[in-house]
Amino acid sequence: MTITAQTQLCGLLGNPVDHSLSPAIHNAAFESLGLNFAYLAFPVEDLENAIRGIRALGHIRGFSVTIPHKVSIMPLLDSIETTAKHIGSVNTIIKDRGMLVGSNTDASGALQALRQGGMALSGQRVVLLGSGGAARAIAFGLCVEGTIEHLTLLGIDAKERSTLATDLRTKTGAEITDHPLNPSTLGSALADAHLLIHGTPIGMHPKIEHSCVPKELLHPGLTVMDIVYNPLNTRLLQDAQTAGCRTIQGIEMFLHQAVGQFELWTGESAPIEVMRNVLTSHFS
Repeated sequence: MTITAQTQLCGLLGNPVDHSLSPAIHNAAFESLGLNFAYLAFPVEDLENAIRGIRALGHIRGFSVTIPHKVSIMPLLDSIETTAKHIGSVNTIIKDRGMLVGSNTDASGALQALRQGGMALSGQRVVLLGSGGAARAIAFGLCVEGTIEHLTLLGIDAKERSTLATDLRTKTGAEITDHPLNPSTLGSALADAHLLIHGTPIGMHPKIEHSCVPKELLHPGLTVMDIVYNPLNTRLLQDAQTAGCRTIQGIEMFLHQAVGQFELWTGESAPIEVMRNVLTSHFS
């Protein structure tokens, strides 16, 4: 790919950003379609002045937003799409005719990962473990766009879990139950659930032998998605496969949130397999 005076710039705003795979994913996708775009990772401490710079410079098309700026960036933007407003965080900026629009493709990415994995969401009973940023995005995606029947939230942080449950009920009207995360509440919730989504960091490298779901609670007919993507096949997913569950790897959510960003910026259909190959080659 040749950089020219017409190259459109996209990038990542966060701190730290050295570990990010987003530049590799997006630049491979741009090159695959022959698009005159480039993607760079920017470590940003002074967010307000960074946004001023984005407004001032031409040939900027959009940015990914990561920790610690997903919430603090919101008042600096011109508009925010509805689901991102409900979630209370933004992971994507689109620069459109000088205006900065905030979106959140974590929610749509999770739903697309589920649908691509064969999960029909409408009318389903879902158990979601965790209530942090990723779990919050998934919960709103399920309730706003997924038209599920019932969502059970199980989490360790009581205040965070209760706040999320209240926000979901108030903003979406969805039927929500929330409880502490323990084997008793898990067993009760999973008995008649169609889908289990694990939205905590438990089981992430290097503590790959950990899982917060006792394997005896898993049953055939349950679909299990783990948002942890390092390792690709977590202990939870291994246990779920042994129990006869359909499983969806966390890399699929990571992939589809990037696909959503790519398509918002370029208006083109993303080369999904090119992007998936970049990710899987890193973790295999």
